[in-house]
Amino acid sequence: MRSTRQRSGASSSSGVEQPPLPQLTVTCPPYHIIKPYSQPCHHNGCPRPAITSRVNFQPVFRTPTAVALSGAARQFSSSPIIRATYNQVRRGCRKGQRARRARSPAIKDHPAMKGVCVRTGITKPKKPNSGERKIARVRLSSGKVVTAIIPGEGHNIQQHSVVQVRGGRAQDCPGVKYTLVRGAMDLGGVGSRMTSRSKYGTKKPKTN
Repeated sequence: MRSTRQRSGASSSSGVEQPPLPQLTVTCPPYHIIKPYSQPCHHNGCPRPAITSRVNFQPVFRTPTAVALSGAARQFSSSPIIRATYNQVRRGCRKGQRARRARSPAIKDHPAMKGVCVRTGITKPKKPNSGERKIARVRLSSGKVVTAIIPGEGHNIQQHSVVQVRGGRAQDCPGVKYTLVRGAMDLGGVGSRMTSRSKYGTKKPKTN
């Protein structure tokens, strides 16, 4: 601007009229390039709206309360559920779930199995429990040898006794995944049991 004034002054002193300089127009870059401001643009003729008017973000709340308040205003979901077509299912797009780990692998696909007692013993439970747990090593009819717990108070089995083994681990004895069935085969029931007698092979006591 300083050089322009000097030129204009020189031209007036010399008496030669200079052509006017072209007027420059300043424009702003697009909104996605410039940094958003909350005030309008300082250039004349280039109003920039405030950020609150340019960004119209309406959050969608899908809570039961918000859905009840919205009523009939919103009857659809903006996130569609992509389902497989029939031809895709025929071609095998779906994969089966992995089989769950067997809790009693030795008697898989059997509710119970017969076995022969190899030896009986006593083990101690893990912390914080204490006491003595009666266990037995049993050779199943399939040939596998497993460790089973003897439920109830007292038992009458010994080596070479025929017992029935079912699934069910002892919660406080690591490695014991099987339970002997009381009142089946050579293993008798608990004599003095009054409650849950069906689990311990106890007959109903006779009453006069």
